[in-house]
Amino acid sequence: MTPSVLPLGDPAPADGVLPAQAAVGAAERKFSLYAHIPFCAVRCGYCDFNTYTATELGGGASQAAYAETAVREVEFAARAMVASGLPERKLSTVFFGGGTPTLLPASDLTRILGSAVEQWGLEPGAEVTTEANPDSVTKESLQELFDGGFTRVSFGMQSAVPHVLKVLDRTHNPEKVPQAVAWAREVGLKVSVDLIYGTPGESFADWETSVRTALSYEPDHISAYSLIVEEGTKLAAQIRRGQVPNIDDDDHAAKYELADALFQAAGLSWYEVSNWARTPEDACQHNLAYWRGDDWWGIGPGAHSHMGGVRWWNVKHPTAYANRLDKGESPAAGRETLDADTRELERIMLTSRLSEGLATSTLSPAARKAVAGLIAQELVDPVKAFAGTLVLTLKGRLLGDAVTRALLVD
Repeated sequence: MTPSVLPLGDPAPADGVLPAQAAVGAAERKFSLYAHIPFCAVRCGYCDFNTYTATELGGGASQAAYAETAVREVEFAARAMVASGLPERKLSTVFFGGGTPTLLPASDLTRILGSAVEQWGLEPGAEVTTEANPDSVTKESLQELFDGGFTRVSFGMQSAVPHVLKVLDRTHNPEKVPQAVAWAREVGLKVSVDLIYGTPGESFADWETSVRTALSYEPDHISAYSLIVEEGTKLAAQIRRGQVPNIDDDDHAAKYELADALFQAAGLSWYEVSNWARTPEDACQHNLAYWRGDDWWGIGPGAHSHMGGVRWWNVKHPTAYANRLDKGESPAAGRETLDADTRELERIMLTSRLSEGLATSTLSPAARKAVAGLIAQELVDPVKAFAGTLVLTLKGRLLGDAVTRALLVD
């Protein structure tokens, strides 16, 4: 997914050639592709992502023409990487996000994937995921995705409780989720389900119902995200007007603890702050690539990319995006080359979210001393910290920003 507001940055050249830093050490890093599909049937009231309904767009930005436009960026990306001196690498993961990627015909998604495979190839066992609304798939479309190279589908379940879905403006019928999961399994796809907790008006019992319902489908993977109210969204306006209650941090914490306990009891292990997997192989390899600082190219309007500490982002509006590619120009709106301090900040922020932890030997002397303070506050696992790996406790996961700040002592 991509945010609706783009950051500021330096100008990006029309030819897409990257600074020399992008190629340094690239052969040792994995390479992934993110494809942003910006279409939704209805824009959800809580969502701040760069999405559009079908009637808002035309020309090369329309749903009908979008696959051709996306393929054009794939081809542009391949040329720009060669011109930037990046080594040949096969894709280790591909992820289609949105929006609702499965609003496009399965043939369009497989066409975009096919163009990427033609340019770069896939590593053996590569993970290829698409997000999906349970109402936007059929058994036939899922079969076509599997036959076209997809290995995994992530269903946006969010909740099993109708009144909670209504607050979120989710249009799918919760009864459709088990059918969609069953179809995906029948055709050979691995399955993840996404949940959201802390929706205004969601009781503790409502959340427990959603967790237990999701577990009854026996997915390979579950993501559970706390609701964040973003400025400019319909939900933010409703809270401001007093139409729905505001979110509560203590409520979020209690619901997180419940979910973690129920997931673990059902055999899904926590591996990242908001993610649980049935086996290590079921963990989302694409998201792990983000958290481990690997390289990825993001195609689509507003999509972000990263190569060796060089980050760039595409123009936000699909029409502007399509127009640039029509002219053979980079769709990038801006970019930045991260300095050493910023890269260290991001490494700590991201790696400390993972169950595999952060090697304390890689921290500065002051940060290593700060670990003792985190142990005293019961924010990290003391056994693993003394053994040389920093792993957050459950409390530490809920206070990740505080932990990060403590480790960035000069």
